[in-house]
Parts: sequence; C-alpha cells; structure tokens
Amino acid sequence: MISVIIPAYNAEKLISSCLNALNDQTISRTDYEILIVDDGSTDKTAGIVGGFENVKLIQQENRGPAGARNNGAKNSNGDIILFTDSDCIPEKNWVEEMIRPFNDDPEIVGVKGIYRTDQKELIARFVQAEYEDKYDVLKRDQYIDFVDTYSAGFKRKVFLEFDGYDTSFPVACAEDVELSFRIASKGYKIVFNPRAVVTHTHPNCFISYLKKKYNFAFWRILAVRKNPGKIIKDSHTPQIMKLQLLFFPLLLLSLLAIIFYPKTIYLAFLVIAAFILSTVPFLKKVIKKDIAVGLLSPFLLMGRSVSQFFGVLNGTIQHIIIKRD
Repeated sequence: MISVIIPAYNAEKLISSCLNALNDQTISRTDYEILIVDDGSTDKTAGIVGGFENVKLIQQENRGPAGARNNGAKNSNGDIILFTDSDCIPEKNWVEEMIRPFNDDPEIVGVKGIYRTDQKELIARFVQAEYEDKYDVLKRDQYIDFVDTYSAGFKRKVFLEFDGYDTSFPVACAEDVELSFRIASKGYKIVFNPRAVVTHTHPNCFISYLKKKYNFAFWRILAVRKNPGKIIKDSHTPQIMKLQLLFFPLLLLSLLAIIFYPKTIYLAFLVIAAFILSTVPFLKKVIKKDIAVGLLSPFLLMGRSVSQFFGVLNGTIQHIIIKRD
C-alpha cells in the first residue's frame, strides 16, 4: 500500500484540481490511499474534500504543515508515504514514478521529484529556470540530501523513526530540508527522480518572489543550525548562489569607503562587475531556452541575493543569537 498525504489550509480554490489528478494515475487506485490533513481551515476545504468518496479527511487544529504531514503519516497505512502540496497538480504517472526507485533498490528510503509550470509570466519563468538550475546540481550525485515536500517520498518506517518533520518550523519553509538533512546524515540513501513531476503556480511578480526568497533564507538558517555539516555544501544549492550572498555587504562596504576615500569608487564598480560575471553560467544556460529571462537574469539574481542576505542576517539573529541568549 502507498499513502499520498497532502496538508491543506484554506485550499478551497486548489484542492479539487490536486485530488482529481491524484485520482487519475497510471497505477491502480486500489494500490494507494489519499489522505488530506485539514490544518484548521476556515474556508470550504473540508467540505470539498468530503465530496471525494475515496479520499480520507483528517481534521486538526492549526499546527502548521509540518504537524499536518506528521499527523497524516501516523494515520496512514502505506509502507511508502508520498507528499505533495494542495497547490500542486501531479502528472498522470507521478505516483508510479515516485515509487519506482523504491522498487528498483530496497536500500532507497527517500525520493525527490520536480516542479514544472505552465505559466507565461516572466517572473514565473525565471523561477522555473532557477529550479531547473538546481535540478542540474542534483543530477550530479547518485544520492542526495535534499527533498522538498511538493514531490517527496519516504519509507514510512524510516520517516517515523526520525519523528517526521520538525514542528518548530511553523510555516512551509525548510522543515522538509531539515528532515532530509537528518536522514542523509545517518547514511540512508535518498535519490532524485526528475520524471516524477508536479505542476505548480510560481510567484509571478517580483515582490512576491523576493518575499519568498527572504523567507526561505530566514528559515534555512534554522535548518542549518540543526545540521551544521550542511552549511558548506548540500546536493541542491549551487555554490555560486552562496557566494552571491556576499554581493550586497561588499557593495555596501565599497560605497561607505567612498565617503572617506573618494578615489575608491572603482571598488563599487568592481563588486558589481564581479557579481554580473558570476551570473554568466546561469545566463548562458537559460538564454538558450528563454531569451528574455536570460537577459534579465543578472538583475533578477541581484535582487535575489539582496533578499536572501537579509533573510540570512535576520535568521542568524533570530535563530542563533537570540536563542543562545
């Protein structure tokens, strides 16, 4: 038996599409169950889910997505549990592809799939290009340490052995990363399957995108604090992205230096030039598929680095300095 678990909070506009897709998979519907964990929704989510006869509805007070997924796992019957999100639409063969690695190798305990989008907005296309850049990093390793909940699979026994997702993460940011870091650090095998696809709606305006990047960076600090061995490298994050975090503080320092030494203005231009140079590999990759996104990517990546810097800075203050005091 396979269990598909989806946390839902005020998802009345999205949940039907997700469930319709999950009810129409390439494997027999009798081979998997679907569990929706309604995390204290105040809209019509529960009523909509109740209209699907073959979907199990679990209701709880609002505890956040980590707690909802853990609740679903504890109440599931599957030897393998799969997770996706209420705003995702799994492709027809998603369940089949998610369980394939488990069947191919009994030592596999976790599987990660991918996002895809049909959006036409420039920012959404840029976000998709970002994900694909990270997928290229994942493809380099036989085993990985990074599984996002939008397309995740685990052996239920192992998931429960690690007590599931850390509920100290109150929002859907990095709790999935933290769990996969813990599992991989114990020598368990996790793999990437790019054929397991869910369609998603990415942020389609620059401000929304920057807010999301800030939140990811903020909560990633907590995940790394709990798993310090991953501060240098993981199987998902391009190393150049970490270097680009230095752009804003270096630019700020160079601008401050001009106040005291006007002739050092060239340092600011040097920092900007170095950053743009660091974006060239991404630009070259993306421009082959999308000229507009490729040409704008240096400026979009610049905004990303500034947003992530402030997320990391605040996350460090909140999760490390204040907690330590």
